[in-house]
Amino acid sequence: MRNTARWAATLGLSAAAVCGPLTGAALAEPAAASSLYAPSALVLTLGHGESAATATPERAVTLTCAPGSSGTHPAAASACAELRAVGGDFDALGAGSDAVCTREYHPVVVTVDGVWRGQRVSYERTFANECVKSSYGTLFAF
Repeated sequence: MRNTARWAATLGLSAAAVCGPLTGAALAEPAAASSLYAPSALVLTLGHGESAATATPERAVTLTCAPGSSGTHPAAASACAELRAVGGDFDALGAGSDAVCTREYHPVVVTVDGVWRGQRVSYERTFANECVKSSYGTLFAF
C-alpha cells in the first residue's frame, strides 16, 4: 500500500511540475495574441515561365507592412504604400504610363502568398518580360 501511495504522490508531483507552467502560459496567451493591428506579411517570388506551376523560383523577397514597413524587399516602404493605396488589390496595380518596353516575349511569373490585413492572400501574375513587370510599380520591382 505504501508503494501505491508513493507512486501516486510521484505521479501527482510530476504532473504538477509538467502541467503547472502550462496553465500560466495558457492564461497569458489570449492577452499576448491580441494586438492593435491586423498583420500584413507577404512572400513574393519571381521566376521565368508561363505559370508558377512550370517556373522555377529564381528570387524571393519578404514584405511586412504592419506595424511598419520591413522585409527583404528592396523598396519595402514604397511597396507597402502602393498596396495600401489599392486596398491590397493586386489586380488594381497598373502599368506606369511612362514605361517604354520592348515587345520581347520572355514571360516572368510573380507570386504573392501571405496575409494582408489579417486575410490570407495568394496571387499569381505572368508578365510578358522583366520590363513590363517592373513597370507595374515598386511592389513587383525586385
